[in-house]
Amino acid sequence: MKLNQQWKHIFQCSRANSQCFYGCLLFLQVLSTLTCVERWVCTNIVVLLREENTVPFMVRYRKEMINHMDADAVREVQLAYEDLCSLAKKTQSITQTLKKDGVLTAELEQDLKSCRSADELDHVYTPYKKGSNLTKARKAKALGLAAAASQLMESPHTLDLSTWVKPGTEGLSTVEEVATGVEHILADMIAKDPDTLTFVKTLPGPEQSKNKDIDKFHLYFDFTCGVQRIQPHQTLAINRGESLKVLTVKVNVPDRVKAEFTRWCINNRWKPKTFASEQLHAILRNAVEDSYKRLILPFLSRSYRTKLTTAAEKESIAMFARNLRKLLLACPVRGCVLMGVDPGFRHGCKLAILSPTSQILHTDVVYLHSSGPSAHQREADKLLLLLFAHISCTKVVIGNGTACRETESFFSDLISKRYFHPLDVSYCITNEAGASIYSVSPEAVKEMPDMDPNLRSAVSIGRRVQDPLAELVKIDPKHLGIGTYQHDVSSGALKASLDGVVQECVSFVGVDINICSEMLMRHVAGLSAGRARSIAEWREQRGAFANREQLKLVKGMGPKSFQQCAGFIRINPQTLHSVRTTDQSESAVPEKPAVKKGKRKADSSIPTSFNPLDQTCIHPESYHVAQRFLSLVGGSVEQIGSEGLRRCVESRVRTGGVEELARTVDATPETLRLIIDGLTQPPGFDIRQNFGQADFKRGVVSMSDLRVGSVLTGRVDNTTLFGAFVDIGVGRSGLIHKSNITLNKLPADQRRRSLALGPGERVEVRVLNVDPQRGRIGLDLIRVLQ
Repeated sequence: MKLNQQWKHIFQCSRANSQCFYGCLLFLQVLSTLTCVERWVCTNIVVLLREENTVPFMVRYRKEMINHMDADAVREVQLAYEDLCSLAKKTQSITQTLKKDGVLTAELEQDLKSCRSADELDHVYTPYKKGSNLTKARKAKALGLAAAASQLMESPHTLDLSTWVKPGTEGLSTVEEVATGVEHILADMIAKDPDTLTFVKTLPGPEQSKNKDIDKFHLYFDFTCGVQRIQPHQTLAINRGESLKVLTVKVNVPDRVKAEFTRWCINNRWKPKTFASEQLHAILRNAVEDSYKRLILPFLSRSYRTKLTTAAEKESIAMFARNLRKLLLACPVRGCVLMGVDPGFRHGCKLAILSPTSQILHTDVVYLHSSGPSAHQREADKLLLLLFAHISCTKVVIGNGTACRETESFFSDLISKRYFHPLDVSYCITNEAGASIYSVSPEAVKEMPDMDPNLRSAVSIGRRVQDPLAELVKIDPKHLGIGTYQHDVSSGALKASLDGVVQECVSFVGVDINICSEMLMRHVAGLSAGRARSIAEWREQRGAFANREQLKLVKGMGPKSFQQCAGFIRINPQTLHSVRTTDQSESAVPEKPAVKKGKRKADSSIPTSFNPLDQTCIHPESYHVAQRFLSLVGGSVEQIGSEGLRRCVESRVRTGGVEELARTVDATPETLRLIIDGLTQPPGFDIRQNFGQADFKRGVVSMSDLRVGSVLTGRVDNTTLFGAFVDIGVGRSGLIHKSNITLNKLPADQRRRSLALGPGERVEVRVLNVDPQRGRIGLDLIRVLQ
């Protein structure tokens, strides 16, 4: 596929400097090789990133440019691109430093530019750092022996070592000293040669052994494993043990690697071009052995450790991202009043009753676990009165922290006795990780200023089920309990990945700009914290947004920001009407003194009427295409989401085909498919409705009820690098080891890494083993329930 016009222009501008031009091509080729993505796709992604396009925008509105890649795949290219940019920047910085120090040679500069990883760059640069001892090779080069080393490789038949002898000069006084100097220079050349480093990395890997173990690291006592077979979670555990000085780690490289490396060097890469005497062959063999032992072997050890750690961190971060996506996209429980419960013993169970729109109706504390029948009865009566006071409150959400099991038993017992009759009460358990941290955060104080932090936790627990996405974005993803080893991976890489997933989820679900919180707005593609604050202030000062175009009037909203966020923002007509009605009813209240405002953007060209297309996923840049398509099918914007329009569109697509219709309306098939979705989806469509919702139940099962071979259904709590934990309703999650999660047990659309098991997934499992003493349950995955 041809390069797009923008990159053609960049390359044409670079033709005056051919080195820069070919550098661009090489950069793209390296990026393509690293990511296993076609070069034209990498080119487009780089262009889009340089133009400050966000990943959600690319994935939804630039599908044809990125070859329909998903968000995870695009982020992998983005990370690889950033790593290469960082490497290029570091190379340039090191080159300038060495030039300033007066030690940069053309050969060294080429060695630095040939490096393909930070490890290789450090390997080449370390001997030249300030404070480093002069290396053996540099001492030999200072004596003028570089020419002799080159002559040995290029024309050894003309090399006479005795002519280089200078009696009385240290390092040149004998033929043996000259030969040693040549060996050191050759060893250095071999150790820095890109082809040689590439070859030695392909040889059979070493084994890592660990010892000096205590307590929880007992699994790694005298542990040995080949680097090809070691698992990511083992690598991270070993690294943690080493950092705590509990384990010592050694990379054992087999002797066969040295033998194969020596044979390849002498017979291939470093074979003299002409006949060489036995004396010169001996120098070459010694140089190869010296290079391997003194330079290559330490490089290999560092390289293998870095590669294993990088791969393990990448897998761990990918697992975190997958879990977070599943958690955020859980189906909300809408349209009902519910009670959030933060369980506890001594300080009681904190309660919060929430309206269908998550407004706080009532908060209280009950002491369900006090001693004595009378106390139990008193608290049960209090619960009954609270539920009847809010007659539609039949759902209870219990946090899974301290006293969760006892609280669940209390409710289950009352339900089984029909104590709440005629109310049909049910309950569910939800993960409360991060609720306590959020309850004392500045955001929680701002949102619930006069409330006890413990009661704020109960509110958060209830809202997590009503709208998981809106509530969980308030909490740092690292505190959501969705993985393992979060403290053992790069905090910067983890934060970037998780922030990217949050942005992707919030953007793809879309936000109702007139009612969503400022916190939620911050995570929409193209909106920073400052822009979200400006939108909230605009809303407060000037009322509800009537259309997307009015976003252009917001302070800090430039053309690029508007382009990135507009498609993910919704103007809901029902919300707009409700907000305007509220504003009109409050207009009788005396206005506050006008606040002095700065310059406002000119708004003479911005319409103030509602545009029905603003409630869809269709981007404003495609509105003209949507209008042409509506005219083609005989519909209008007022029919959006109606059954009649859907039938008209489906009929026209069946007869004409998407590709032909796209040509007719002058659009790409990808853009037209998105327009068709936007026009035919019912009002208020939510992509989360196709995902799992919290399971409400009425009875409790204990671990003693389990039998080996029993088949149960459950919901995934958490996925780790070694398996998935599943809540099967017995108060203790069971583990499906990753060896039991095979591709044939997963639906066809979930067999990619980014779509594997994650929190909220409903599964059917078989009990393999039960260990009541250790509280462990082993499970086998039968299938994923759709």
